[in-house]
Amino acid sequence: MSEKQTHNIKTILTFIVPSLIGLLLFMTPISYQDAITIPIAIISKALQSFLGDALVGIVTGIVIFTAIVSALVKAIKPKFVIENSFLNSLFNVTPVWLVIRILGAIFISLTFFGIGPEAIRSGDTGALVLNDLLPVLFSVFLFAGMLLPLLLNFGLLELLGTLLTKIMRPIFNLPGRSAIDCMASWLGDGSVGILMTSKQYEARFYTQREAAVIGTTFSAVSITFSLVVISQVQLEHLFVPFYLTVCFAGFVAAIIVPKLPPLSWKKDLYIDETPRHKDDEVIPAGHGVLSWGLDQALTKASRAGGIKHTLTDGVKNVVDMIFGVIPVVMGIGTIALMIAEFTPIFNYLGMPFIPLLELLQVPEAAEASKTIVVGFADMFIPAILASSIESDMTRFIIAALSVTQLIYMSEVGALLMGSKIPVNFLELAVVFILRTLVTLPVIAGIAHLIF
Repeated sequence: MSEKQTHNIKTILTFIVPSLIGLLLFMTPISYQDAITIPIAIISKALQSFLGDALVGIVTGIVIFTAIVSALVKAIKPKFVIENSFLNSLFNVTPVWLVIRILGAIFISLTFFGIGPEAIRSGDTGALVLNDLLPVLFSVFLFAGMLLPLLLNFGLLELLGTLLTKIMRPIFNLPGRSAIDCMASWLGDGSVGILMTSKQYEARFYTQREAAVIGTTFSAVSITFSLVVISQVQLEHLFVPFYLTVCFAGFVAAIIVPKLPPLSWKKDLYIDETPRHKDDEVIPAGHGVLSWGLDQALTKASRAGGIKHTLTDGVKNVVDMIFGVIPVVMGIGTIALMIAEFTPIFNYLGMPFIPLLELLQVPEAAEASKTIVVGFADMFIPAILASSIESDMTRFIIAALSVTQLIYMSEVGALLMGSKIPVNFLELAVVFILRTLVTLPVIAGIAHLIF
């Protein structure tokens, strides 16, 4: 394979044009309506405001449709679904997932039509998921899923992956390309990062351990959402120190948590159980890092397939996310919020943290402890509960902790469980506790310096 023959001008343009558009859409921070965000988030918001209230109806229809079709496929096993690998993986789900989809459909119907138990459809439970979360996810999935092939298929990850391996491998023991998932989450949305990680894992770019670590560690909370959290606790004027604190605590957790079980127990095998190639990231003789990265990128671009292939890929992503994930978020998210809202479970679970909070000299430790574990249900609940706490410092700590805990069942947790990434509910709960124990002292330490 001589260089001249592979890298003609068409290949070079095939690499440059889609990759630049992808970078522009997913990675370019721009200021919009007084907030820093990325173009893909702006397009998603535009769709949301265009569809308005209709969006809630659309999402409700999707969740009910998915549950009915999944149940029918399980019962009659129609040939055209079973023999089509895409439809089969989408609708022929395991009994557990079928139950969650059916629960999601029941919850969403009751909430949408305003009937049945108040506990399911109240503004703090089902209605919160249906009205506030699902329309956002739908819009993000639609555009991110459609446009994700621009980042994945044309060589950008190959180039940046090669360049960043020197950082990601020694510090995090991860492939260089995982830095891109992190950036997309960070600037855009955690759900975009998980979507990318899942697709990379299915395509055998990440091993089971790498996918689990990236999904639970680098699906960072977007800058936009962090701003919403800090506003909720009335400390907007501290946004810069707050965000730097979140990034630093997240960095510390990213180094420590993957070295502990359950993440350290994950196998370094690909999705098909084959081992990771040790020489994957070795740069051949005669190449520098940049020239090898470009070589890899152009090889990928030359095999990219045309516009039709890219569009098909995008549509599959969208269908997979919207029909596969939204019902799960409705089911698991509503259950988690009902537990948080109507039972004292999270208050009891927070009690063991009181001595730790007192040790770290956090004011109003008993009040703060109630917010710690509730973040597992939904990331926004700690900030809502914290807004009644007097101490600025305690509110700052709770807001930063809720963002660095990262695993919450109303979105990220449900997304991870709904994806192919190999993590289960129990492992997510353990990772959540570990992240809390690692980041709390870091955040409290910085808070003592600020206040």
